[in-house]
Amino acid sequence: MAANQPKVAVVCGATAADRDGVADYVRHLLPALSDMGLTADLAPVSLHPGQGATRRWGELRALRRQLVRWAPDVVHLQFAPSAYGFSRLSGLLPLALPSGVPLVTTLHEYGSWDPPGGLPRGVWRLAEARGWWCRETGRVVPTSRALLTTNPGHAGVVTRRWGVVPHVVPLAANVAGGGADGDPGPRVRAELGLRADAPLLVFFGFVHPVKGLRYLIDALPPLRAAHPGLHLCVAGGFVSCALPEPEARAFHDELRGLTHRRGVADAVTFTGYQPEDRVSDLLRAADAAVFPFTGGTTTKSGAVLAAMSHGTPTVVTGADPPDPELVDGQTTVVASATRSAEALREAVHRVLADPALRRRVAERARQLVGRRTWPAIAAEHDRVYRAVLRAAP
Repeated sequence: MAANQPKVAVVCGATAADRDGVADYVRHLLPALSDMGLTADLAPVSLHPGQGATRRWGELRALRRQLVRWAPDVVHLQFAPSAYGFSRLSGLLPLALPSGVPLVTTLHEYGSWDPPGGLPRGVWRLAEARGWWCRETGRVVPTSRALLTTNPGHAGVVTRRWGVVPHVVPLAANVAGGGADGDPGPRVRAELGLRADAPLLVFFGFVHPVKGLRYLIDALPPLRAAHPGLHLCVAGGFVSCALPEPEARAFHDELRGLTHRRGVADAVTFTGYQPEDRVSDLLRAADAAVFPFTGGTTTKSGAVLAAMSHGTPTVVTGADPPDPELVDGQTTVVASATRSAEALREAVHRVLADPALRRRVAERARQLVGRRTWPAIAAEHDRVYRAVLRAAP
């Protein structure tokens, strides 16, 4: 290892940033690590079940050959089930590591999977207590020299299961806010066919059933009665690693049908995937960004952080436990319940009807997200890598 320049292989299953949030995270992380002076390269591996077992085992062997050839000082695995096609083989990724190379893992998702069927829960608890196997990550957590999470919630689950305190490295916005000149509001509304003073809501991110858009569409009829001309722009694609194309098409058709049944088809625009500058314009033009996630909203969402970084007032659903940084009336407006059109109606009405509230949450949210930067994230990664290498036998 060069004394001041660890060489890092970043392993990720998904590489299309427009299809997967972890891939988008890696797209920002790699140049930030390089700017820190580290040598950081992507080592992709595909484990999608549609490939067949032989092909997937071949991917593991190919990854090992690539890592042996690169001879990194550290292997940094980016772990989320969707990034590996929900394949259980992702739990065997540590087998691909060259001997003696320490593994660092970022758990982008953790705590949501039950143990696989076929074995009693007591067996899984014993396997985890002995450090043999993790119900969600296989051998990944037990063999990692350091664990990172992007939020305290996931970190708490890791600590309860494993007695290990991970490094919490919060996300930064995945679309940078600020810096653009002029107000895009009139132009954006004209492009959407709206009058200049029409209230505009924006949802940004991958469109998936857990994002709660069904409930937001259900809330639109009473909202439009109170705020004439109100329009919702859904800026994001349906196809992702978590929602393959057939399911994505079916969900798109379902939401389209729902807008017709609720009588708001002319009040909703589905844009599909958009370039960053277009997303930035939409966020800057919006009166509010709405994130009605069915499991509650936290700051582990790069899309939420993007809206906050643009100074766009955000409406979110509360998580359980609540995200301590998403405070109702301070950094955001929190709907009183998940999966509730009425709770969303009330929260969106609050923010649209109260200019002072909009200004307050926008400013405080921008200040909050302003402290989260990719250089800061890269610096924390550098500290973790160096600590792992110092502790290596």
